[in-house]
Amino acid sequence: MSALDNLMLDVVRVREDFPILERRVHGDVPLIYLDSAATSQTPTAVIDAMSDYYRNTNANIHRGLHSLADEATAAYEGTREKVRAFINARLTREVIFTRGTTEAINLVANSWGANWLNAGDEVLISVMEHHANIVPWQMLAERLDIVIKVIPCDDDGVLDMAAYRDLLGEKTRLVCVNQVSNALGSINPVAEMARLAHAHDALILVDGAQAVPHQQVDVREIDADFYVFSGHKMYGPTGIGVLYGKEALLDAMPPWQGGGEMIRTVSFENGTLFADLPHKFEAGTPPIAEVIGLGKAIDWLDCTHMALITRWEQQLMRHATERMREVDGLRIIGNSPDKAGAISFVVDGAHAQDIGLLIDQLGVAIRTGHHCAQPVLRRFGVDATCRASFAAYNTPEEIDLFVEALQRVLTMVR
Repeated sequence: MSALDNLMLDVVRVREDFPILERRVHGDVPLIYLDSAATSQTPTAVIDAMSDYYRNTNANIHRGLHSLADEATAAYEGTREKVRAFINARLTREVIFTRGTTEAINLVANSWGANWLNAGDEVLISVMEHHANIVPWQMLAERLDIVIKVIPCDDDGVLDMAAYRDLLGEKTRLVCVNQVSNALGSINPVAEMARLAHAHDALILVDGAQAVPHQQVDVREIDADFYVFSGHKMYGPTGIGVLYGKEALLDAMPPWQGGGEMIRTVSFENGTLFADLPHKFEAGTPPIAEVIGLGKAIDWLDCTHMALITRWEQQLMRHATERMREVDGLRIIGNSPDKAGAISFVVDGAHAQDIGLLIDQLGVAIRTGHHCAQPVLRRFGVDATCRASFAAYNTPEEIDLFVEALQRVLTMVR
């Protein structure tokens, strides 16, 4: 039994780390922030670390011999080790910093995909993917004439594993799937999907953007070939993300972008010799402050304890589901028994945008629209939903106020 099993998350202390939660909007209305699946709020420790970098350490990394450059480099590379430990990668050289999940997927598509996929090869993509894990592969399909096949889901938003097994074949080269759906909250069995993909000599790319804020991730346990995520979903800054890849794959892949830092030597006579991992994929001056902020976000998660966050958020999800089902005409989109982080819903006779605009006037921030996941919404026969999403700093009382605000709004729009 874990020492944490009998502990509960101290949400009052957690909320003290997030100054924005004290904001009042529209005059004097307390803010209830239920949009963390889009961007989580940022703890003071992250804000202070980035400010401290600019106030006291601001210098480029790797290239200088002076004290500031040494300090900046140590902080930057120190975060790489924090990321390695956070996802249990084998080596720091398997951790590539990108601008976010989107850039990480594009890197794989344009480096691995463009060089290892050929006409007729098949890429399997789940119906519930974010556009960032669809569009790059569609663009590559136009260039290379590869075939994209879609893994369906059932009426509860659970991936159809029987259909997945049937789709896997001798032409399958890559499987692309999110660990947690941003639109439905469904948790997908990515370790089992990886095992099946590898049995067909295919690779798997896991989009973990919605998983890393809510549960402990172990890329070796999953056996992911590629794993991608963003800082701003996990209490860190925007503009920073991570591509994890198995060392042998990354070693073999050519650079995607050229420039400074990713080279060993450059000459007009003999061309360019590229740097070793991880630097060959990090061209130019990187987002140094953002990387340092990401490291502090990982520190915050480690100090808060992911197991406690997971347990707390599951309680919030259950409470929100029960309360929302009390609302007349409300239909939750996606009722997988395994969910995390978000609940999408529609209400009879009310447009999602109208709900979002009016509930904001009551201080409640939710997301409306297609959530960059149009295929899966069409699967459920809707063009847009409202989405309430949760983080460690949310409370059952906020959920109750959200439901009360929703009931008030519905009297106005129906």
